[in-house]
Amino acid sequence: MHDDAANHLAFERARLVLPGGVNSPVRAYGSVGGDPRFVSSASGPYIRDVTGTEYVDLVCSWGPALLGHAHPAVVEAVQEAAARGLSFGAPTLGEVELAEEIRRRVPAAEHVRLVSTGTEATMTAVRLARGATGRPLIVKFAGCYHGHVDSLLAEAGSGVANQALPGSAGVTEATASETLVLPYNDLEAVEQAFAERGSEIAAVITEAAPANMGIVPPLPGFNEGLRRITTAHGALLIFDEVLTGFRVSASGWWGYETSTLGASYTPDLFTFGKVVGGGMPVAAIGGPSVLMDLLAPLGPVYQAGTLSGNPVAVAAGRATLAAADASVYARVDEVSTTIADATSAALSAEGVAHRVQRSGNLFSVMFGDLAQEVGTRTYAQVQASDTFRYPPFFHAMLDAGVNLPPSVYEAWFVSAAHDDTAVGRVLDALPGAAKAAAAARR
Repeated sequence: MHDDAANHLAFERARLVLPGGVNSPVRAYGSVGGDPRFVSSASGPYIRDVTGTEYVDLVCSWGPALLGHAHPAVVEAVQEAAARGLSFGAPTLGEVELAEEIRRRVPAAEHVRLVSTGTEATMTAVRLARGATGRPLIVKFAGCYHGHVDSLLAEAGSGVANQALPGSAGVTEATASETLVLPYNDLEAVEQAFAERGSEIAAVITEAAPANMGIVPPLPGFNEGLRRITTAHGALLIFDEVLTGFRVSASGWWGYETSTLGASYTPDLFTFGKVVGGGMPVAAIGGPSVLMDLLAPLGPVYQAGTLSGNPVAVAAGRATLAAADASVYARVDEVSTTIADATSAALSAEGVAHRVQRSGNLFSVMFGDLAQEVGTRTYAQVQASDTFRYPPFFHAMLDAGVNLPPSVYEAWFVSAAHDDTAVGRVLDALPGAAKAAAAARR
């Protein structure tokens, strides 16, 4: 591991004023060790830290940088919007245009409410589901992360998993009791939960394709099964596409699964984030007008936000989606396949038991015999994997100039800006990282 002085000093300075030195826990490198890289700039497929060191970036701001960093069209749109004013606290046509584009890509999102974060989107969707049904309980799945909403932090994967926390301090027992946590990919468990408490369940919320416990794809028929069960019991199905939305396809995982994988279903509510804001704080809830119009000012379910639909942030989202055409998705698909295949080949060459799991163009590595033999399908299986191999793998890649997610529980992201040169640097780094993973000991 290599921690240069400039990044170390930056981290020490940050820890004097920020809890843990960061504003989002995974950034602290807690699960991989060492000092986080403090980024000073980014462009295309690259980020640069405070020393000026350049890295091929496979984090992509945790998803939003679908086009690459600092895409000229997005930067220009943001600059033009900022010059007109940073915030108005009043409606703008930009909000309308972004909502129209979301509906064009996902027609089931007839009406859209713009908010600022993915957490705010899922929180609102859950409140809306309870308001629509008059029921208290929410079903979620172990390992699925839906932001830091109190009631959804039970067995949430992602940053919670990194810290080996089952939930969070500050979440009351009463709040937690309103959430039923079930194993992912287990329709029988869902059937049983509804058989026992169906009249109390307002909604099932699920990541469309979970990517916060590493990539754990839904088994064929799982999402359709959730749709069938919730419909039979008068509950809503909330699809969390904060991460997958407009990234795995032009219409997210729902679009990918229904158009490419042959599934046939439609959730009641969608939540979007990440790509929809193009790197700026924008998220959204969408669904049929009969549900969405229960939100204030038309209905009794209250939600508000001073910065919701912020004109500068909306401009970034609009420009990103406008540029995200078929060629963008084709390139992202191509690059992700190349890197995923090369990662698997490098690990296999060193005899490291593993499986590269994929959901469309999202992928991550699961280590261990179980992963290799049958794949990981639940949070419990993810937790039982050989996670100790990831820190040396991560640091070997970092030392070779490749920035991976600093947690085995996260997806890897690529962009349309990852050209052959950038991809080549990743491929060159993989053999050494595979050797480091092979040499790792518990």
